[in-house]
This record gives sequence, structure tokens and C-alpha cells, in this order.
Amino acid sequence: MISPLIETERPAPVEESAGNRLGAHPDSSGRSTFTVWAPYAHTVDIHIVHPEERLEPMIRAEDGHWSATVDRCPPGSRYFYRLNGSTDRPDPASRRQPLGVHGPSEICRPVAANLGSWRGLPLDDYIVYEVHTGTFTREGTLDAIISELPRLAALGITAIELMPIAEFPGDRNWGYDGVYPFAVEHSYGGIDALRRLVQACHELGVAVVLDVVYNHLGPEGNYLGQFGPYFTDRYRTPWGDALNFDGPESDPVRRYFLENALFWIEDCGIDALRLDAIHAILDRSAFPFLEELASVVHEKAEQSGRKVYLIAESDLNDARVIRSADHGGFGLDAQWSDDFHHALHTLLTGEVSGYYSDFGELRQLAAAFQDGWVYQGEYSGFRRRRFGNAPTETEARQFIVCSQNHDQVGNRMKGERLITLAGREAARLAAACVLLSPYVPLLFMGEEYGETAPFLYHVSHSDPDLQEAVRKGLKEEFAGFRAQGEPPDPQNPATFFNSKLAHELREARPSAEMQQWYAKLIQLRRTHPALRRLSKTSTMVECDDRSDTIIVRRFPSRPTEQQAALIFHFGKSQREIEIYLAAGEWSVVLDSGNLHATGDRKRSLGECLRFVVEPYGCLVLST
Repeated sequence: MISPLIETERPAPVEESAGNRLGAHPDSSGRSTFTVWAPYAHTVDIHIVHPEERLEPMIRAEDGHWSATVDRCPPGSRYFYRLNGSTDRPDPASRRQPLGVHGPSEICRPVAANLGSWRGLPLDDYIVYEVHTGTFTREGTLDAIISELPRLAALGITAIELMPIAEFPGDRNWGYDGVYPFAVEHSYGGIDALRRLVQACHELGVAVVLDVVYNHLGPEGNYLGQFGPYFTDRYRTPWGDALNFDGPESDPVRRYFLENALFWIEDCGIDALRLDAIHAILDRSAFPFLEELASVVHEKAEQSGRKVYLIAESDLNDARVIRSADHGGFGLDAQWSDDFHHALHTLLTGEVSGYYSDFGELRQLAAAFQDGWVYQGEYSGFRRRRFGNAPTETEARQFIVCSQNHDQVGNRMKGERLITLAGREAARLAAACVLLSPYVPLLFMGEEYGETAPFLYHVSHSDPDLQEAVRKGLKEEFAGFRAQGEPPDPQNPATFFNSKLAHELREARPSAEMQQWYAKLIQLRRTHPALRRLSKTSTMVECDDRSDTIIVRRFPSRPTEQQAALIFHFGKSQREIEIYLAAGEWSVVLDSGNLHATGDRKRSLGECLRFVVEPYGCLVLST
């Protein structure tokens, strides 16, 4: 933990409390009110550096918050906090860092999110599309994403998920090295560009999910520890000291992140927050931060009549994450299911190194289809212990599933996508498994047309020692997957540019056919009565190891509506499959082997019928 700065002689006036919002907030008269939590500092001044340089003293409250209201300080003014009369640091709650993580903070115009009649979407309707702003378009900005929205909306995408956009060092980063959680990365266009993107999404009926990082801050430009005990040395995360959510003086730390969540939701119009790696949010308090976050966010959403969600990334397989507080849970709305991805990936690629060593059996994917995840207390060879619990008292809409995402692609040494590893037929089958599951699907940018550009880890740190530490850390991480050779240098700009999508591929025939396949899957998901119903209890799954096949039966909410039967074939040769179908006339409504030859009908009297399935094939049958 970083030590507090040495105190100077000047005493600070004390007041009862500082109840203002953190950061700098201007009013219509040209004044701005500043509030910062800095209990380590003996004095705090506002060092205004633009448009005119001057110092303005702040008043200390008993709880360590400092505040001041300053004349002639309109939007566009730039400032530091001067600690103990000698050290200038940016505002921990800065809304804009136009010169990067070491430069002055800038006061932003007080603009509320323009929501109009938009109130959000039911989680059941989410079809999520994950985007990394820097590599999604050639320009690498939030504004540039807007031009892609009509195509994605036409495809059937209903939610865009942005990887973290909080200000990070340099102009190339995955986003998980952010150090100013309230400031939108300046190279992406800043907060105004984010608001434009959110409004454009809402006008098309598309929700916006934002990936936020509440388990650590990046190393470069991280000055929070000089203001107060934001961090604790009682715990460690893979990225350094943990944030102080349960120790002495942890209440203001919680306030900082609670205000951050409400800033994205209320000031920027974000519809859902994806909480990065909550297993690294270490908190033993009786009222854990995650439970408090869920309570605060849901209360605000209810007050405004909006649908707002909290989605966890968790590797715990712990149903308490998404159970309600009334049932002993944290009350988060949904979580990513790594097990679904891992079970699917190993069947299609044959990879069994690293955490994939726990997977590779057809029955495991069947279990993920039925329950949401695989390990529910069984022994995990990778972890060398029992792992997980049963996801009882949870709903299907609470699980986010995918065949690719930024972690599973980008944490590979060469950043290969599934289509590169397993081929086009396997990628089509994976898409069908995800989009026809009873869970909320997530697509990774470009997969819908078969993008082959890698997604590589990249940074732009300025500290040579830090650059070398990142290189070393990557090499050690890849060693667990038996990767051979040297990983691409994350600091090299070429690594970043090689990760940019090649949108021109969409015009080629194979890519156009892949996008047509995704469009058909999404259309079926959204229109078929059984497939649009997200329910584990209305899903029946069986697997046949002899034919390398999983059969999933999906039932609608009304018995008079259409049923569906899904055949997923993981074999490498054509196969005749026997499937028991309830009495009625059944039609093939989708065949991965022939997108245009559907409509084959067979009448069942409640008996086994035979269908021919291609290698890595998928058939969708419907009454």
C-alpha cells in the first residue's frame, strides 16, 4: 500500500461533513463545487492550471472529505489537487483527463443522460455483442461505433457491451488498466462521445452494457493510495493490492465506487454494468459491497422506472452471486458462465491444457445446457479441490453464455478466434449452441461474419520497468497453456493494429454466409415460442456419446404453441440420428448443412424418427 504524503504545518479548517458528489461539478453561474476524500492529506488545495493559474483552499470534514466552491471555474477549466502544499495529483473522481493519466483533470458540462422514452429491455430479450472500442473500427473511437449500429440491430443484436473505457495510460489498452473510473478514455472521445453512442443505441432499441472494474486499478497513474486508504494489504489480487471494501475507513471507498456505478447509469444512460472478476473483490463484511451495490442500483432503477442490471464475471460457480438477498445472495441480476464456454470449446478444439483440463466430455456440455454450469461441488482436477455449488433458485436469464469473448480469445498467446482454431463448420455449430440455448447469449465482435483477425493483449505504458513486467507476466500466464514461442509484444503498436477487425471481410461469400447463419439463428430465437422462452425447467437435455450428439428439447409456455428439438452433432462425419419426438408433424426449420433446404417434414406418432446430420451439424426441428 502506498504511504501517505508527509504532512506540512498549515492546519486545515474542519466542518461537519462533505455531502456533495465526488469530483468537480459546475453550476450555471460559472462556479464549481469540488469534493474529494483525502484523509491522508494535512492540506488540500485546488490548483487551477487553465484558463488562469491559481490556488484555492479546501475545507476538511471530520470524515476526511475535503470540499470547496470556487468562482470563475466553468466547464473546460483544468485543475489538480495539491496535497500538503507540494504534490499535484489529478482528481480521483475526474470526469475527463484530456492529457492522460498524469495530466490535469477537466471540468465537464453537467449534462444529464437523454433517455427520452427509453426505459430499457427485459434481460430475457438481451442478445449481447461485446466490443473493444479501440479495435472494433479503424478509427478506434466511440463515435465510430455508431456507424456499425444499424447493421448490428438489423442482425438482431439488442445490447452492446463495451469493454472498460475508464481512462488508462497511453492510447492502447484492453481497458483493465484504468485508473480514473469516472473518466471516459480521452483517445476514445471522452464522455460526450459515450453519451452520443448511448443515445444512438437507444434510438435503435439497443441497450448498452458497460464493463467496469471494481476489483483493482491499473499500476500507472494510480495515485489513489496517496489520498487515503483506498487499498488494503490484508488481501492480494492477481493485479496487486486489493481495494479496501471491509477494513477501517472502508465506507468512503464504498461510496466512491457506488457513486461511480450511479454516474454511469444516471449521467451516461448505461443500462447494465458488467462487473469484472468479482471473485477478486475481497470483502468479509456482514453487508458485502456487492450486495450494497445491487441494493443501491436497483433502488435507483425502480425510482426512475428503468430496467438496469448488474452482470457479474465470476469464476466461483457460486449461486449466491445471483440469488436474491432474501435467499442469502448478493442480488446481482446475472453472471457469465465460464463452464458453458469451456465445455463447448474443448469439444470443438480438443484442447485440454490449463483450465480446459477439467472439460472435454459431451455430458459436461449437456449439464451446462441444463443447469447453467457444470461444476456443482464435484472435484476439479485443475483446482485440485471440489468446486462450485448447485445453481438452484436461479433463472435461465441469469446466465450469460458464449463461444468466444475477450478473455477466451485474448488470453491465448496468439489471440486466435474459434474459427481459426476449429474451422467454419465448428464455428457455426458453436453459434447455434449459444444462440439456441435457454440462456442470454453473448457474441464477441466480428464472430458473426467469421472475423479471423486475432485479439491480442496490448498496452501503451510509459514506464520501461512496467512494460517489461507485463511482458514477463504474459509469458508466465501462457506457460500454463503449454504455449510455444514468444508472445507478441503487448507494447508494440503493431500488436494493437493487428487486432483491428477487417470489416471488408463481410463482403466475401464465406463471411456473408456466416452472417446469414447468425441472422437465421437470432430470428428463430426471437420468434419461435419455445426458443424465446428462457427457462431451465422447460428445457430437456440428453447426450449420446455413441453418436457425438446432444439433443435439446425446448417447450413453450402454452401447450398449444410450437415445440422445438435441437440436434447438435459434434462428430467429424455425417451421421444418421434417431430422436424421439412427441406426436405431431415436425419440420426441419434450420439445417447447418444446407441453409436453403428446410421444410423437410415427418409425422411422429410419439416414436423415434431418423434425421441425417452433417459433420459439426445442427438441425432445428419444430412442430
